[in-house]
Amino acid sequence: MRRSPNPEQRRRTLCDAAIQLLADDGVKSATHLKVDRKAGLPDGTTSFYFRTSSALLRAVAERIAELDLKDLTAATRRTDPSSQPSGLATLVFRSVNGARLTRTKARNELALQSPRDPELAKALRRYTDDFTALIRDAVVRLQPEGADVDAALIDAQTYTVQMFIGGVMLACASGDRRFHTATELDSLISGIVRGVGEESSANFRDSL
Repeated sequence: MRRSPNPEQRRRTLCDAAIQLLADDGVKSATHLKVDRKAGLPDGTTSFYFRTSSALLRAVAERIAELDLKDLTAATRRTDPSSQPSGLATLVFRSVNGARLTRTKARNELALQSPRDPELAKALRRYTDDFTALIRDAVVRLQPEGADVDAALIDAQTYTVQMFIGGVMLACASGDRRFHTATELDSLISGIVRGVGEESSANFRDSL
């Protein structure tokens, strides 16, 4: 007897095919028919599970968030501040290499589309919020030993590191690679945190 397909597995298969199409050729390539054929499934399968293009893209964003959060969970387990490379740097480095680079490229394509689709933006934020929390935790760990933790400074350092990492991931997705190990990335992140802290201290001294 022919077994009926598992609906959840079929959705994951379609979303994974769409991720590859997004990474290779952008949002316009992720049509229902192209996803069917990329997944090796009969024509009309994608439209059966995802009636509209918007529904398909939102499902893809949720699939990316699901996969990203697994990586993020593994990164947050690396709580030893003396470990090198850090969980944050390891996560970013893995995101721009191998199969995960495909996901990073697809995520960038969806991010460009998200201002036009609030539900898509909401799906992408599932990962962004947790990723920001990981960055903030790394920034707190990089403060000088015994220093008072100033919330405003931590916010500024977190934002700066977040913008840097976003730029790194976009550059790598475009084929521009300036670092080769997670340890190098750790060094750059530490320098940014230190530089923002020194600038804040200089501004405070000038105000006295």
